[in-house]
Amino acid sequence: MKHVAVGLLGFGTVGTGVYRVLTENRKSIEHRERLEIDVKRILVKDLTTEPNLSMAPMELFCTNYDEIINDEEISIVVECMGGTRPAREFILRALEAGKTVVTSNKEVLAKHWPDFERAAKTTGAGLYFEATAGGGVPVIRTLLDSMQGNDITLLMGIINGTTNYILTKMTEEGQPYEKVLAEAQKLGYAEANPAADVEGWDCVYKLSILASIAFHARVNIDAIYREGITGVTAEDIAIAKELGYTIKLLAIGKKQDGNLEVRVHPTMLPNKHPLAAVSGVFNGIFLNGNAVDDIMLYGRGAGQMPTASAVVSDVIYAAHASHHRYMTFVNEFDAPQWLVHQKDWLSGYFIRMTVSDELGVLSRITGALAENQVSVHSVMQKHEDREAGTVQLVFITDTARELSVQSALSALGQLECVRSIDSVMRVEQ
Repeated sequence: MKHVAVGLLGFGTVGTGVYRVLTENRKSIEHRERLEIDVKRILVKDLTTEPNLSMAPMELFCTNYDEIINDEEISIVVECMGGTRPAREFILRALEAGKTVVTSNKEVLAKHWPDFERAAKTTGAGLYFEATAGGGVPVIRTLLDSMQGNDITLLMGIINGTTNYILTKMTEEGQPYEKVLAEAQKLGYAEANPAADVEGWDCVYKLSILASIAFHARVNIDAIYREGITGVTAEDIAIAKELGYTIKLLAIGKKQDGNLEVRVHPTMLPNKHPLAAVSGVFNGIFLNGNAVDDIMLYGRGAGQMPTASAVVSDVIYAAHASHHRYMTFVNEFDAPQWLVHQKDWLSGYFIRMTVSDELGVLSRITGALAENQVSVHSVMQKHEDREAGTVQLVFITDTARELSVQSALSALGQLECVRSIDSVMRVEQ
């Protein structure tokens, strides 16, 4: 029976979950894995204010990180602190000391992954991060250990439970964004400051990690187009339902002939698409490999125990490793020379606008679109305001180039008959 001592950094939601799994499932882990895993030290900020001290013996807690770094028995450091400071420093110091690191911190990994991997390779330490990009959904292990024989061309996923909960409630109940967000905050699904989720940053960090692995090239966060859900209205969702679509915040990665597009934004999906059925706080990740074809992974992408499950899986995986694996792509901050980040991607588009109720409006609008190489797939008239003399038009375009659509929108904004462009959303088929 192999004995493994673990140092735990942080004892909040994820940290307490990891401790629970390692203690409550200790016997089954010993039976299945032939491993005795003990949490030897737990780092917290303050022994007088830490709210979860009653969940573990007091002798395990410390406030000085040196007690973990200098303990030769501790071979695995589990970082569950979140944020970048002091997490970055603590992770680097552990790796430089030759200790394997398991982290659930997507932000610090997405921003500082090359530094971490360089330090790990220097000392032979391991770096594991299954919980960073899907919570309890084993997407990283699937990419690394099950799809190695594939050229992956598509990665598309719902990878933020907070925004999926909000959009699901808006879809099912017809409620406005602000009201559903307040409810999500009350239930604990959204933070008091929800910007990281609703503005798409959480998805950007996760997509950076997943796309790097899937497409075998380091994808920096500044290469990812980002748009959050704050502009999605109940009216957009109602029209989408009428047209047979569901709106989701998607993280999308596509690779073709050295061209890579990576983007996070609200997207209209046809109801028949597997991701359209992923509701509530659940995550869904859709992959396409040239050998295996389509794969769909589904599960809880966040929460105490699902995230702890992924962290403990990494601890066990690391404990069994005689030699730790590293990424085989060049993991540097600069993109490789062969990779072209495509900004002019192809997509369908949903455009909702308020226009003057007069003859010839439709021909002027479709003319402006056509002049910018955007063709119309369908058009419908919605609300009419006779007092204001306006009607609302909804267009679904054929597949078009992003830059062509942006140019067309600029041209439409110059037309006197276009009172306002109320919503623009990409459509994936």
